[in-house]
Amino acid sequence: MAATAYSVALLGGARLPAVPRSGLLPRRSSVCPLRVQAAPRLSLLRVKAASEDTSASGDELIEELKAKWDAIEDKPTVLLYGGGAIVALWLTSVVVGAINSVPLLPKILELVGLGYTGWFVYRYLLFKESRKELATDIESLKKKITGTE
Repeated sequence: MAATAYSVALLGGARLPAVPRSGLLPRRSSVCPLRVQAAPRLSLLRVKAASEDTSASGDELIEELKAKWDAIEDKPTVLLYGGGAIVALWLTSVVVGAINSVPLLPKILELVGLGYTGWFVYRYLLFKESRKELATDIESLKKKITGTE
């Protein structure tokens, strides 16, 4: 009722001809979303799971975690590192929230991130030689982390 009065006021007293509601929307039968029967190629994309079960049950997972925890010699240090990681995560969240509340700073940091992304793509991903260099750098970093170097 209010919408009709508003439209009459907008049009300067002229009323639009009444159109039945059913005439505005197409019939459901004429609008046809993608049907499985209409797309026979979808049956070619089926993927079957492997026959062997690779997932571990919950009990096996708990037993494995208990065994790993019992194998740790310096448990207080592990707890201290875990607590420190949680505090660092919380502190990072607080700092990011504070930076986000400054009006112009998030947009500037977005531009810095975009610029760095562009530089990284140009430096490491654009040319074949630099991609090889990046791959060797990643492999050497993996070896340093795992201690196999």
